[in-house]
Amino acid sequence: MNTDASPPPVEPPAPPRPPQENVWLNLACNAVLPGVVLTQLSKETRLGPAWGLVVALSIPLAYGTYDLVKRRTWNVFAIIGLVGTLITGGLGLLKLDNFWFAVKAAALPMLIGLAIPMTLRTRQPLVKALLYNEQVLDTHRIGAALAARGNLPGFEALLRWASWVLAATFFVSGILNYFLARWIVTGAPGSSAQTEQIGRLHWIEWPTVTIPMMAVMMFALFRLLKGLEGLTGLKSDDLFHAPPAKK
Repeated sequence: MNTDASPPPVEPPAPPRPPQENVWLNLACNAVLPGVVLTQLSKETRLGPAWGLVVALSIPLAYGTYDLVKRRTWNVFAIIGLVGTLITGGLGLLKLDNFWFAVKAAALPMLIGLAIPMTLRTRQPLVKALLYNEQVLDTHRIGAALAARGNLPGFEALLRWASWVLAATFFVSGILNYFLARWIVTGAPGSSAQTEQIGRLHWIEWPTVTIPMMAVMMFALFRLLKGLEGLTGLKSDDLFHAPPAKK
């Protein structure tokens, strides 16, 4: 008997993943509720523009803080929601021309689109937060399978492809947002009509811009998963975390 045989290598345990985020709560706190506040509560007969802005800002800020404490990670969408609400409300308080609302509507998605490929070589690429998310995918198992098959370069190429698809999607979204804002927000700066139009813009952006953009993101995610199946040799179900065992 060969007593010198070394034991097979033991795969290190997967790092604990952060708790699952509630997608609907994220959507409500970062998009829906701030839009409702800016539309309904910023009128002079209610909170007024200044306090309406404070309340609208407090929602994504409170959610982002809560999410940071709970999951120990920065919430990209909470930061985007906070910045977007701050700029929108700030422009309203400064009573600037409606042109600047259109610039803001276009600038935010375009900046995100620019950041996606620029962060590819950083420790936390934005494409991973949007698509290759450790809350959903078993990134530990996927990474081990990629390394074992020598397909890490193929994975990096797949991430680059997904990054450019997402970047193009956000750029198109920015262009559409600009023309929508120019068409809808026409009231006098600082007026209640302008505030209501800003809120209306939030609602119209969903069916005309946000939902098509989410459809493209789902297509990119589908292609990413199919690519991972080929690169790792794992079945589609094995790419995701196993559901928790029932007690």
